[in-house]
Amino acid sequence: MTAPVVVYGLPAEYEHVYSGKVRDLFSTPDDRLLFIASDRISAYDWVLPTLIPDKGKILTQLSLWWFEQLADIVPSHVSRASAPASVRERAMVCERLDMFPVECVVRGYLAGSGLADYRATQKICGQGLPPGLKDGSRLPKPIFTPATKAEIGEHDMNITFDEVVTAIGQEEAQQLRRISLAVYERADEIAREQGLILADTKFEIGLGRSGKYAGDYVLADEVLTPDSSRYWP
Repeated sequence: MTAPVVVYGLPAEYEHVYSGKVRDLFSTPDDRLLFIASDRISAYDWVLPTLIPDKGKILTQLSLWWFEQLADIVPSHVSRASAPASVRERAMVCERLDMFPVECVVRGYLAGSGLADYRATQKICGQGLPPGLKDGSRLPKPIFTPATKAEIGEHDMNITFDEVVTAIGQEEAQQLRRISLAVYERADEIAREQGLILADTKFEIGLGRSGKYAGDYVLADEVLTPDSSRYWP
């Protein structure tokens, strides 16, 4: 099932650009992007027909809070401009970035596709792990396990760090790994203070096109929400 375009009551000058599994993107009159989190549910790479009322509002507010907690590590794409009133609680006005074609996944525990890869090869994304780990085992240290960015209905594929280097370059790949691990470690610390385990999560990172963060690495999309992260009690 493809993601439907939702009518949000936006002013006419906001033009629809793209709809992902959960988010709808519109261009703004000043050439920024309006990220709107819908109430759609995405599971196993598909968009389900059932909606969760106000889910998008919660995801947006969580992302905004996390962006603030991480600002000393990496800037975010969130602009100070206000979203239109009809979507203000579920939307962010964001700067345009040149995005890296990589899902920046960090794992602190063995679960999901990482568990499947480990059972098959005792590796995740080419990185060897100790024998005897089980579903839910804590890894010796958090690891960067990148993946491809899949279209709706297709599956993200785990790739090796060397494949990331081939795709975007050595320095860029190292920066994505460094930032991703630093963000995970900060988030894991905060989650533990609240009695939660951050088993794994994924980030999207791009380069600023203009303004204050031109040429800098910038955290984008959503961050550390239940849609992009695996939390355990």
